Amino acid sequence: MSTHLMVHERSNALRLVTEAYTSLLITGFALLPTQFIAYLYFQQDPALKFEDHLFHEFAIVIATLEGLFVTYVTWRCYRSSGEPLLRWLTLGFLAFALIYSLHGAFTELAHRNIWLFLLYGPASRLVMSILLFIGLLSYNQPSDEPERRSNARAWLMWIVLFLTVDIAVALVAYSRYAGHPAVRLSMEGGALLFSALNVSVMLMRRIHSPLMLVFGVSVAWFALSSLAFILAAPWNHMWWLAHAIFAGGFLLLSYGVVQAFRTTRSFATIYSQEEMTARLARSMADTQKALQQVQMSNQRLERLAATDPLTGAGNRRHFIEHIGAEIARARRTGAPLSLLSLDLDHFKDINDSRGHSVGDEVLRVFVRKCLEAIRPYDSVARVGGEEFMVLLPGATLDAAYAVAERLRSAIERTAFDVGAEPSVGVTISVGVSEFGRDGDTLDGFLNVADQRLYRAKFEGRNRVVVA
Repeated sequence: MSTHLMVHERSNALRLVTEAYTSLLITGFALLPTQFIAYLYFQQDPALKFEDHLFHEFAIVIATLEGLFVTYVTWRCYRSSGEPLLRWLTLGFLAFALIYSLHGAFTELAHRNIWLFLLYGPASRLVMSILLFIGLLSYNQPSDEPERRSNARAWLMWIVLFLTVDIAVALVAYSRYAGHPAVRLSMEGGALLFSALNVSVMLMRRIHSPLMLVFGVSVAWFALSSLAFILAAPWNHMWWLAHAIFAGGFLLLSYGVVQAFRTTRSFATIYSQEEMTARLARSMADTQKALQQVQMSNQRLERLAATDPLTGAGNRRHFIEHIGAEIARARRTGAPLSLLSLDLDHFKDINDSRGHSVGDEVLRVFVRKCLEAIRPYDSVARVGGEEFMVLLPGATLDAAYAVAERLRSAIERTAFDVGAEPSVGVTISVGVSEFGRDGDTLDGFLNVADQRLYRAKFEGRNRVVVA
């Protein structure tokens, strides 16, 4: 087995172990309240109670203000992303705040109507757990339309519904059924059931995003708080522990909401470290691919900017830049540098008699013949309609004359076959100059070659002039 394969297998094994360890830590944290519940259930003295109305009222005020704040933050996230889960979270927090606040408001009535004091707690937890469960079922659903997010009438209808629940709880509290164990247990048991369903659905759907993990742990604590309330009696230690467990879950869930607000304002688009790493790798690969495409596009654009589109030869602008660079090198090294100025003889007659399409094909064939006659590092450019230049680095005037004569002879012998048309005979006139010998500036170098080209045409065409 290769060393690389062994290292890879060790890495996979370590990854599996760390994933299992992480899962155990999260599970242990989610079930942490069970230890305190079990301790008080088996060890607490039933006679021990802590009945402090002022402390209870203060705690409920803090919880209500916290609920309203988290409701507002969640609503802002929902307005931004339109995520259905956030809509149901907003409603769940709002229901909790509007119903649970009466649990504190009626604290002083605990001795006159204990049920008016007690029933608002389980009612708030039941309604909130139902709404959170509905929200979980809507996880990863398409975002709501902007019109729905800002529909004030829909939100007012929900507020009216929650206030109706307040009235219904009051009616139950003053009814003869208020003290029946089934009333309180059905509410608290319902909250426990829906919270447990939340956790079960998350496990079955394998939802692993970081904020949904916070959601799952929080809901697990809500379920355990309902269990503690079922086992508790008013004002005993288990009863206070149940409040503390619920508060811990609520604060944890509010942390998730605030994190969503500070980042993407969504529960579905916050990623784990592994997901972020994978997405970053994909983004880097896409960016690299895009950069390569841009570079290829730039290279194509540079070629287009430097090339005559008809013949594929260099264009005048690029050729002049190239000559300037070669002149600088010739001055630096003392190497010879020569130039051919070429013109196709009587090319206008070809266009007039055979058409421009034939003339264009003649130009393309001419350039191919030029490239065959010169060296790979020489360059050809089209500087006018039928005017061309060939730059010959390292060539003296005599060597340039030999190249020009070889090219002139090749063109003269070539039959330019253009489709079904009869072949076209073409000749060229060439002027040759050498840098330094025929001018030590760019303009002087070019002018001498042009003057010799005109002289070749004046003397009868189809010839090369060097002096």
